[in-house]
Amino acid sequence: MPEPQPGARPADGNTPGAEPDRAPAAADEPTSPPVPSDQPAPSAQPETPDQPAPSAQPEPPTRPETPDQPAPSDQSEAAATAEAPAPRWSGSAPVPPPLPRRPAWGESAEPTPPPLPVGSPEHQTPVDPWAGVDTGGWDLPSAELPPTVPYPTPPATRQWSGPPAGPVGSHPVSPAAAPRPPQVTGPRIPTRPMPPPAPPPAVPKQRRGRRSATPPVAPPPGWQAPKGYVPVPVRRRRRWPWVLLLTLACCCGCPAYYGFPISAQYPVQAALPAQVDDLSLRQDNRSAETAQQLENEVRKEHWLAEDTFAGVYSTSNGKQVTVFGGTGFRLNPESDADAEISRLTERYALDAPESVDTGVRGRHERCAVGRSAGGEVVVCTSVDYGSIATGVFTRLSVADSAALLATLRAQIVQPKG
Repeated sequence: MPEPQPGARPADGNTPGAEPDRAPAAADEPTSPPVPSDQPAPSAQPETPDQPAPSAQPEPPTRPETPDQPAPSDQSEAAATAEAPAPRWSGSAPVPPPLPRRPAWGESAEPTPPPLPVGSPEHQTPVDPWAGVDTGGWDLPSAELPPTVPYPTPPATRQWSGPPAGPVGSHPVSPAAAPRPPQVTGPRIPTRPMPPPAPPPAVPKQRRGRRSATPPVAPPPGWQAPKGYVPVPVRRRRRWPWVLLLTLACCCGCPAYYGFPISAQYPVQAALPAQVDDLSLRQDNRSAETAQQLENEVRKEHWLAEDTFAGVYSTSNGKQVTVFGGTGFRLNPESDADAEISRLTERYALDAPESVDTGVRGRHERCAVGRSAGGEVVVCTSVDYGSIATGVFTRLSVADSAALLATLRAQIVQPKG
């Protein structure tokens, strides 16, 4: 190690010869950090009277000095007179304290205190809002109140083993309500019931096609029509109840049209007269047997007939007329007339039938020429809603036979009652 040159300054900044006498062990002791400016110097602190003075031996370097223990008397005097040594390089720069944080936008400058825990209302002292109020002067009807039912005992709950709660501050108790002055009660004035609101005026319904009842606006006085103007009278619209007439026609006209012939032709009764013009009813055994056979055939063919009839008539000059038929309601007289002619076609060998106009609505008549017992005969049948009559004529034409059947029918078939 090189020797120091004469006149050179030591590395620690002290002048030669001004360094105080120190022990060899104290020279090698590491330098303590500088004392901050806000703390007093070790020499300024008072010494503790009851603490004994340390020995002359310095403390070992591994034990740092504490600010609470005062320095030895001999070293405090030397430190007060000597200049503090320069700090040695420790390998890191001192870190300045952090700057105060700027509050964010909208944040209060004062710190928000933590919320105080609120106790349950069951553990608070109840406050009577009517405390101190005289309620004895009120005119209240006395009534016996039912006994108060106590609250049920809550079930036992298990203690929650959680983190311990922080200290709970005292909850502020609201002050007692100020006593209210007694209200003066007087006789109660009955309130007058409000009348119901008047209904809005009904607007008259405007019927279709009806004109307003207001008269037409008259022309102003002194008004003259232009030259060539001819007033045209307004034609009033006729209000015929065509809907009612159509309804009556459909509901009454149609049933009357079809129902009148039915009511005139049914019900009827049949009876054979003994004399019809120049025809006389024959009463011999042969004629009676023939009439009974024809009546049985009518009953067999028309099993819905209410009554049947059959008879043989003859004239003085040898003409013979056999008539038979029955009574009862018939829904379709025209088809029944065609069916009767078809039934007699094989027996009398009839030709094509002819339709004969009877002049009575609802009555249909058919006539055909045939043969019976080697002679020519004319068979005519007449059917309406209430009866059927058939005649077999000899030595007569088709027209005469139809006219004679109408005469016989009018005498045999009569309305009931």
